[in-house]
Amino acid sequence: MATIKDVARLAGVGVGTASRVISGRGPVSPETAARVQAAIAELDFRPSLIARALSAKSLGTIGVFVPDFGGAYYAPILRVVDQELRKVDRHMVAANGCGHGGAREQAMEGIEFLIQRECDGILVVSYDITDEDLIGFQRKQPNIAVVNGNADALGDACFSFDHYAGGRLAAKTLVEYGHQRIAVITGPDRAPDNRERVSGFFDGLAECGIPREAVISLESDFSLLGGWNAAQQLLERRSEFTALFVANDEMALSALSRLQSAGIRVPEDISLVGYDDIDLSAFSAPRLSTVHVPLRELVLSSVNWLLERCYGMKNPVNREFDVSLTLRDSLAVRDAPAK
Repeated sequence: MATIKDVARLAGVGVGTASRVISGRGPVSPETAARVQAAIAELDFRPSLIARALSAKSLGTIGVFVPDFGGAYYAPILRVVDQELRKVDRHMVAANGCGHGGAREQAMEGIEFLIQRECDGILVVSYDITDEDLIGFQRKQPNIAVVNGNADALGDACFSFDHYAGGRLAAKTLVEYGHQRIAVITGPDRAPDNRERVSGFFDGLAECGIPREAVISLESDFSLLGGWNAAQQLLERRSEFTALFVANDEMALSALSRLQSAGIRVPEDISLVGYDDIDLSAFSAPRLSTVHVPLRELVLSSVNWLLERCYGMKNPVNREFDVSLTLRDSLAVRDAPAK
């Protein structure tokens, strides 16, 4: 295997000059750089990542923990992180929730794995770990950022949406469209972002004169199967409602499918509003109306924050991420009470 000394010898330059060409740092004339590049190609030289890491005191990697590599929510997060890191010649190391124990234990193990791999920084996406857990990890790795979560002790390392405002917006919109009899499928109560959006939803209805006890509410788990099963429960109960709010789009899309399979027309019989505005929501039939949260922008800001912390790179870091309602075809005006 060729070494940098072999490259320097063949190119007729010193090792320091060859190193500057390979790293892209430091002054080198175009002619000299061309000779070094030709020697690299002739010798099929590959720089040692370990040697470069030792020299730079950095592995050039950012770790990312997500509960699941798949799905319409977590997969785009991984894609954005990887794309942004590649733009600056850095790489992503990913870990997900699997193995022994419950969701919290799996998350703890995954984050610990990234710390042990000496990632320069870590991005955490999980509602299963506590603030105390995050503080403990920050003691081991100061460069840690949290996506879609808030931990007061971590300060500006947290990036999140105003989910309360998103839930309230969904409620207000349904009432503005004439709906009074409303059902909701929530996510797991242990998820802080779910509690925020559901709290905003019920407060929004209360402001319009619809008390919480008048709303049909079922808790689920943010999954496709969870949405299907919750819709099945609504059918089995013969619940009477004209509008359904679902706390994420994956559950909303599977609930839509289950309602349609029972002969219920959306939005003619029941209007449906989801949450997140994932890519798939624009391609259902009917296309899903949903609360939009700018996930890509939030993830990008969290990556930029880590790039500055780890490598001194200056890129825009936003802290305010406006939620809005994307109106499509699953929401209709209710002209008269359901019979």
